Amino acid sequence: MTSNYDILIAGGGRVGFQTAERLADLGHDVTIIEQDDRVVSEIADEWIATVIQGDATNPDIIEQAGIEQANVIAALTGETGLNLAVCLAARELSPEIRTVARIDRVAGESYTRLVDAVLFPERAGARVAANEILGSDVQTLADVTGNLDILLVRVAEGAPAAGKKLADVRFPAGTLIVSDDDGNRIARSDTTLTPGSRYVVAVEPDVADEVMNLMRG
Repeated sequence: MTSNYDILIAGGGRVGFQTAERLADLGHDVTIIEQDDRVVSEIADEWIATVIQGDATNPDIIEQAGIEQANVIAALTGETGLNLAVCLAARELSPEIRTVARIDRVAGESYTRLVDAVLFPERAGARVAANEILGSDVQTLADVTGNLDILLVRVAEGAPAAGKKLADVRFPAGTLIVSDDDGNRIARSDTTLTPGSRYVVAVEPDVADEVMNLMRG
């Protein structure tokens, strides 16, 4: 399992852009594909990562965005049909890629036969979208706190903190490792960060990237 994901997001609107920002804060490489030149200009003013202008259902555009090395594509536009088309086109070009589509009605859950995960508008906040994109390795407890993130993070093999006791890892200020590896105890200074185990972590947004680097590599 990779530690840092290469993620393509189709749609640079509110959900797409906020999800991209959140994933970038967690240390992942994110590329946005957006067709509307006005939206592209708005993103460019705030976003330092790659933005590709074009139709995300166009194989040439998807390839230009880097589909071959991407782990995940998330289609987060406001159009269900377009989102499904993006995912199907991506799967055709890269059969192993994880696909996530924003769907506009509850009945759309049947679309899980076509994509790996679906999001509904009422649930499609950036935190929920980020969780669906990343799968089980890093999850945010949505809508519990303000800016503070409560994460469930799996320690990756070879990460700087893997196999070390908490007392021996220099986590930045603004970090609190809450649970031990079995979730039955509050973490202590002698708690070992075992590779493959998951820990509840409270983290302030401005140090989230550094914490992910320590725990995910």
